Amino acid sequence: MEILLTGGAGFIGSAVAARLVAAGHRVRVLDALLPAVHPAGRAPVLPDGVEFHRGDVRDRQVVERALRGVDAVCHQAAMVGLGLDLDDAPDYVGCNDLGTAVLLAAMARSDVRELVLAGSMVVYGEGRYRCAEHGDVSPGPRRPADLDAGRFEPPCPRCGAPLAPGLVSEDAPADPRNVYAATKLAQEHLAAAWARACGGRVLTLRYHNVYGPGMPRDTPYAGVASLFRSALARGESPRVFEDGGQRRDFVHVSDVASANLAALAAVSARPPGSARAYNVGSGDVHTVGEMAAALAAAYGGPEPVVTGEYRLGDVRHITADSARLRAELGWCPRVEFADGMAEFAAAPLRT
Repeated sequence: MEILLTGGAGFIGSAVAARLVAAGHRVRVLDALLPAVHPAGRAPVLPDGVEFHRGDVRDRQVVERALRGVDAVCHQAAMVGLGLDLDDAPDYVGCNDLGTAVLLAAMARSDVRELVLAGSMVVYGEGRYRCAEHGDVSPGPRRPADLDAGRFEPPCPRCGAPLAPGLVSEDAPADPRNVYAATKLAQEHLAAAWARACGGRVLTLRYHNVYGPGMPRDTPYAGVASLFRSALARGESPRVFEDGGQRRDFVHVSDVASANLAALAAVSARPPGSARAYNVGSGDVHTVGEMAAALAAAYGGPEPVVTGEYRLGDVRHITADSARLRAELGWCPRVEFADGMAEFAAAPLRT
């Protein structure tokens, strides 16, 4: 197939490009090389044969040119991370939602009807929790007074008892708890509306905590794995927020790339006008503190420091049930946690 890969010069996008080329697809990358992700503004190193277009998905003419002759779109372009504060909100909405809307409108005009969308687990907000008395419950907003006092675990909203965290499935209700999360959910709604309006097909891959070679150095928009790895490179201890007990699913970027390949192979078989979401996680739950310790040990120190600090927009626990992706698309993660962390500790970061 001829595939347009937006954001294909980024961390995940470049891994997807390499996997698609290796599978025999023709790949056209569209990337704006935004300074928050590419501070040097240099053209990316992409596999031989990849056609690179520098341009913004918010630019109608650029997108229309990039779509010519394309069979399917793999939409990775987005502004990621929690950012600094609400002053970032217009940039998130512009990059993620306006950019997606411009792309979808151009796809409707050009008769491109197959889309794989890079989604995120942030649309769930907090993960799945169970109270011994009240069953499955949804915790309320995190309160600064509790966090200041070191009470990081969310209580049952009905009786205040401790909760047991579990795996979240794609059928869980959406509950975005920060601006980035809201824009990622809006992307899914826009794509579903596009599919219904023009008979398109969309598969959304809700990534969990992606890590691996090629991550950008620490910025306000970087993920926790990048922040820890960057600290180690500076000879500093990784700074772990809260008590380090936050449960996450760390999935290697090569496994995320293979999920995109599987989705592109399957999207054409979906009914016209349909949208379906898939969690992309390793299925191997670890805490943030465990990840910091494994990465520091593989790097050779220094050991992490647990700070008790917090960010109000963070969630306590969010881990994936990826059974749907495994059963329906035949995908299976290949990189074990210990092996992935050892590789990541030795790999250079993107500058």
